[in-house]
Amino acid sequence: MGLEVLAIIMVVALFALILIGIPVPFALAVSGIVFGLIGFGTDLFNLIPMRIFGVSTNYTMLAIPLFIFMGVLLEKSRLAERMLDVIGHLSGKRSGGMAIAIVLVGVLMGASTGIVAATVVTVGLISLPTLLRRNYDKGMACGTICASGTLGQIIPPSLVLIILSDISGTSIGSLFAGALIPGLMLAGLYLLYIWLMARLKPQSMPPIPQDERDAMPTSQMLLDLLKVVLPPIALVFAVLGSIIGGIAAPTEAASMGALGALLLVLLSGRFSFSVLRETVISTFKISGMTLFVMMMAKIFSLSFRGLGGDDLIDSLFDFLPGGIWGALIFMMVLLFFLGFFLDWIEISYIVLPLMLPFFQHAGVDIVWLCILVAMNLQMSFLTPPFGWSLFYLKGVAPKEVTTQDIYRGVLPFIGIQAFALTLVIIFPGLATWLPSAVGW
Repeated sequence: MGLEVLAIIMVVALFALILIGIPVPFALAVSGIVFGLIGFGTDLFNLIPMRIFGVSTNYTMLAIPLFIFMGVLLEKSRLAERMLDVIGHLSGKRSGGMAIAIVLVGVLMGASTGIVAATVVTVGLISLPTLLRRNYDKGMACGTICASGTLGQIIPPSLVLIILSDISGTSIGSLFAGALIPGLMLAGLYLLYIWLMARLKPQSMPPIPQDERDAMPTSQMLLDLLKVVLPPIALVFAVLGSIIGGIAAPTEAASMGALGALLLVLLSGRFSFSVLRETVISTFKISGMTLFVMMMAKIFSLSFRGLGGDDLIDSLFDFLPGGIWGALIFMMVLLFFLGFFLDWIEISYIVLPLMLPFFQHAGVDIVWLCILVAMNLQMSFLTPPFGWSLFYLKGVAPKEVTTQDIYRGVLPFIGIQAFALTLVIIFPGLATWLPSAVGW
């Protein structure tokens, strides 16, 4: 049996293991080891230790637990809850004001956590019952929460961008800089959609009642703005600015972000050892899962390339019409449909290592390509039936909110994400201008 045939069977076996319920890291390791042994014997075991050691000793990967700690601490201390309350009252006199506040908080939490689950669950618990009590349309409320929660996938510091940096060999700073404009553009498109719907169907997004707004004096609102909203914004700007501006490496900036988040919680009076304990445990769980998948993916990638998988991918793209553009469209469509069934980290470590070498050899701007991939993976959180944001929100939603309400609400936002992705494909400068301007 030819090695290329083994490579094809290996990929099929991997998806079969995932579909029958085997956890992704174990499926990656089993398929990689078994087919690697069949293909080139026990020599495989001479190569595996160095691959795993390379992940565990990668200094840049220290940014992952530090950024996770920073975001989880802000979530566990309920500072995010106070931000939503303050911003909601500032924009609450307009139709759709609370929905606008949710998007803005999604931007802030995305820039401080990069963790979709934390954002969707937090904002869902805080705001969804309130929105329903204020007679918001169920679909609009659910769609806004889910879509805003996914902004953490594209707005830096994002775990997706850190993982893509590792897979592609591109600097984290360049990806952070490249994702900033597309991420803010996407948030702006969300706000534009909400504004239009508020004008067309104001009854679906009524303003906060006057008596509720009067209960919070303007002076108190401005004081809360200074105490609750501006410090996290300043922290985010300091962390991202130091990375994008080349002042600090991502790991050093992440450590200062974690320290800054700890100081914010201390100064707000919300620090406790129970909060710190929950934060540390969540950080260990999320970091451990991410790094374990990275290690096992190295085994799969090693075996696939040893079996001639790179040549197979090149041959596949040669059959596609349209050259580089045809290959790019094929990759985007494939990632979109895989997002219906697989998690983003699974797609990242299964599909991307197979396809990236082709685009690298073809001279495609890898920063631009990674931003396209990140925006595409972001849609996987919203696409039924297995979009993770939908599951997260359903888990904390009141009983009167049905799965159909959530699906109906996210569909317009999926369209907005697809439109934003198309804009970045047509105008690559949206992703490449800032990295070039700051010298990455």
